[in-house]
Amino acid sequence: MQWLNYHHLFYFWLVVREGGVSRACKKLRLAQPTVSAQLRSLEEQLGERLFERRGRRLILTEIGHLVYRYAEEIFPVGQELLDAVKGNYAGKPLRVNVGLVDVVPKFVAYRLIEPVYRMGTAVHVVCEEDRPDRLLIDLASHRLDVVLTDTPLTWDEGTRLFTYMLLDTGVSFFGNDELTDRFSPGFPLSLDGAPFLVTPTNTSLRRSVDGWLDSEGIRPKVVGEFADNALLKVFGRAGVGVFAAPSVVEQDMLGEYGLRVIGRTEHLRERFYALTTERRLKNPGVAAILDATSSSAPSFGVVRSD
Repeated sequence: MQWLNYHHLFYFWLVVREGGVSRACKKLRLAQPTVSAQLRSLEEQLGERLFERRGRRLILTEIGHLVYRYAEEIFPVGQELLDAVKGNYAGKPLRVNVGLVDVVPKFVAYRLIEPVYRMGTAVHVVCEEDRPDRLLIDLASHRLDVVLTDTPLTWDEGTRLFTYMLLDTGVSFFGNDELTDRFSPGFPLSLDGAPFLVTPTNTSLRRSVDGWLDSEGIRPKVVGEFADNALLKVFGRAGVGVFAAPSVVEQDMLGEYGLRVIGRTEHLRERFYALTTERRLKNPGVAAILDATSSSAPSFGVVRSD
């Protein structure tokens, strides 16, 4: 039986994933001639060219793409095996590596991750917050077990992503006592001209709220834009302006920030998703997140606050 040199295959896989020999060398902490020699050895063993050079770039051949697809199956599964053994060794806490897209509200993130702590076993959750593109790279390389996001994302580098909708909720509008007394009567038309606090334009909530207000002919006055959701809520509590947030976090807003609900609408829906890669061994913590029901998320019509 002819045996494949998996060291050579691993170097090939990493070169493709990192986008070139130089980047793979930095990752491996090896000299470029060493890695190049390993690639040539793999080509000799397979009897096929895996790359062709176009200018200064290495491009995968048709056989190279085929080999890479197999490598994408082999090495992630091997890593899963190690993770599974380590996670279940001598009663060690189960490690769950969660990637959080930075625009997901923190109260929502807590609700999505919290089922992990109801598993009845010791867990160690590591939560990393970053931009979607960076989190997807870490997910594809299995440094993350799951990514939580407000928008379904796609990955065009050959890695299959699976998207699960975890939460579907309406949208509520919040203010302090003075703003609620002013703008609750006649909601939502009362928001025309109201001081408004918003999230950046790259967020799902901002896009959907802007579209809905525009369709209703409502033109609030934007007085603040905040990438940090917590800072936005502090300004809202101070009475600087009205702001929108997923209805599922209403009780958190009322209890933590002392805000009141000006009104709610079911015409706006905020959805939150979990992204995973295809895996033969599923992290039980990820399973707990995916299996959690969203039936508790409120579904509201357009109503005024009492």
